[in-house]
Amino acid sequence: MKNLKMKAARAAKDYSQEQLADACNVSRQTISAIEKGDYNPTINLCIAICKALDKTLDELFWDEQ
Repeated sequence: MKNLKMKAARAAKDYSQEQLADACNVSRQTISAIEKGDYNPTINLCIAICKALDKTLDELFWDEQ
């Protein structure tokens, strides 16, 4: 499932995928794969992304159905 919440939060901070990747010590391709729903990040990477985007785990990764 695509992670549109993460993509929107990244855009709101005016970060490119490359900038977010650098902040989280991963490749741009990893960020792209997470946003496309092709990769499930580890909890440590989820936390790093949340810190970089000033969001909580629930705000970015909890799937409300």
